Amino acid sequence: MNAPTFTALGSGPCVLMLHGIGGGHLAFAPQVETLASSGYRAVAWDMPGYGHSAPIEPYTFKGLAQSCITLIEALQCGDVTLIGHSMGGMVAQEVMARRPELVNKLVLSGTSPAFGKSDGNWQREFIAQRTAPLDAGKSMAQLAETLIPQMIGPGALPEGVHLATHCMSMVPPATYRRALEALVTFDRRAELARISVPTLVLAGEFDKVAPPAVMKKMADAIPGSTYIELKGAGHLANLEVPDDFDGMVLNFLALPRALHH
Repeated sequence: MNAPTFTALGSGPCVLMLHGIGGGHLAFAPQVETLASSGYRAVAWDMPGYGHSAPIEPYTFKGLAQSCITLIEALQCGDVTLIGHSMGGMVAQEVMARRPELVNKLVLSGTSPAFGKSDGNWQREFIAQRTAPLDAGKSMAQLAETLIPQMIGPGALPEGVHLATHCMSMVPPATYRRALEALVTFDRRAELARISVPTLVLAGEFDKVAPPAVMKKMADAIPGSTYIELKGAGHLANLEVPDDFDGMVLNFLALPRALHH
């Protein structure tokens, strides 16, 4: 299995960033720069089907986690810190559940341990609502112009919003559809109590996709985790308030492991 494509900068302990459904490796551009200049090897992948990463079949969390594991092994940097945003946070949880020894620290941003409500109708409606513009002949760029403004908080940096819109407009429509179908199947709630690495849970104050209350509950279920709410931010906190986001992550990474527990 080919390792997914990625962008990397710097040298030092490995930090691997996993983007959300509307992202790509560029969605972590500010963090790649900050982490690289702070003494880390900063890596941002393209999830299968994104950028130049080959799509996978079937498109499942098992397959996405395996792609991530293949990449971690290809990077040859021992264990890594995983930073997962939204769907990428779910991939990170899946990797933790399957290969916990590969991960030394975990940052979960704007994500949840399960998707939506367990009844099938809600899931189908969610997919239909998200894909309706594509079915009507709209492009991913047009979809991004509509969706991104609904996801952000009042404190969002305009450049960050512009980058988020650009990332989403570059996602192949077929990949977006497959990712949505995978997204609604996710449920790793039972695994939260087994997460045994230092974990930072970052919520955006105005995030409607992964609301602070949901993320706080997730943090409470992860032993010894740290929960922080980023003021003024919505769902795309790392692009909306990059300085705040990066500061929290760097502080967390700098803590010796022993101090977390």
